Amino acid sequence: MSSDIYRSLKNELDIGKKAVVATLMNDGDSGEAHKKFILTEEQLHTSDTIHYLDESTVNKAQFALQTGNLQYFQAANGANILIEPYFPESRLIILGGGHIAKPLAEFGSKVGFSVTVVDDRPMFANQQRFPDAEQVICESFNKCFAQLNLNESSFVVIVTRGHRHDFDCLKQVLNYKTAYTGMIGSKRRVKIVKEQLLNEGYPTELINTVNAPIGLEIGAVTPEEIAISIIAQVISYRRLVSTAINGTTSVKVNWPELDRPVLEELCKDTVDPKTLITIIATKGSVPRKAGAKMLVWPYGKLLGSIGGGCAEGEVINIARQMIGSGGSKIYDIDMTGQIAEDEGMVCGGIMRVLIEDYNG
Repeated sequence: MSSDIYRSLKNELDIGKKAVVATLMNDGDSGEAHKKFILTEEQLHTSDTIHYLDESTVNKAQFALQTGNLQYFQAANGANILIEPYFPESRLIILGGGHIAKPLAEFGSKVGFSVTVVDDRPMFANQQRFPDAEQVICESFNKCFAQLNLNESSFVVIVTRGHRHDFDCLKQVLNYKTAYTGMIGSKRRVKIVKEQLLNEGYPTELINTVNAPIGLEIGAVTPEEIAISIIAQVISYRRLVSTAINGTTSVKVNWPELDRPVLEELCKDTVDPKTLITIIATKGSVPRKAGAKMLVWPYGKLLGSIGGGCAEGEVINIARQMIGSGGSKIYDIDMTGQIAEDEGMVCGGIMRVLIEDYNG
């Protein structure tokens, strides 16, 4: 069942692992039956061949895993194949619950991070102070790391109340491979910290990965301005990072869309008829990226979004007509023409979507 695939996917993501889900269609435009399966990070890192896939498809799956770029193509046997990369939810870990942490948690949540705040003072580490945080931990900075599960999807911001705590936190964080590490402090204080780390045997290459002083230089003064400079730098690490392919070509990493409520719904063992809509390609200015999903039920219920507006409404109507068909369809949404202009759309691009009949 497809729900088994999505449960396996959720388990991989929950432990901080990447994965891809492949959908094989005999003919994606004619509505013939298709099947799904999951390829884990371990499978794609340890094998160049997977018995039920040809070498080209495995290579594309590995590329998707490395870069986050969704792949839709026709295989040598004529089957249309969709390979969707999934990265663990990007987590913003804020060490310190002071005056900068408060707006930083709010801004981080608004731009799509799952926020965790840590402080050792109960009056600072509580859900009332941080209503936008998914998790607030009241624990010493020495002991909190056992609860954090830091990994390559963790963006760590160190803004404690004192340099000693900042330094202790940084030494702990350097034991993990994170997507981003930043520490607050003046240039003079940061220089002292880096010298201390060198004296304690930390390699220069590792020390240089730390963003300190933290944030983009925008002349920030107030806590809110400083928080904006920090979250802007964090976003740049999520959106502008590149990775080397085959040790040579540098390719931009595209952090994939993750509609968590949609994924959780797909994990359920249900037989209620519905369709699954996935954006598989985009061009120009569009409201959502490739990978965004939504579910459509026959009685009007919707979950997720591919951007809203009249374009989404048109796809929803097609999706409802396909419920119970057992097939799939590729559909292009053109937001560049006269209709888009008449509707006053801000976006002016093209989205290609896959519509699948789905019953779990």
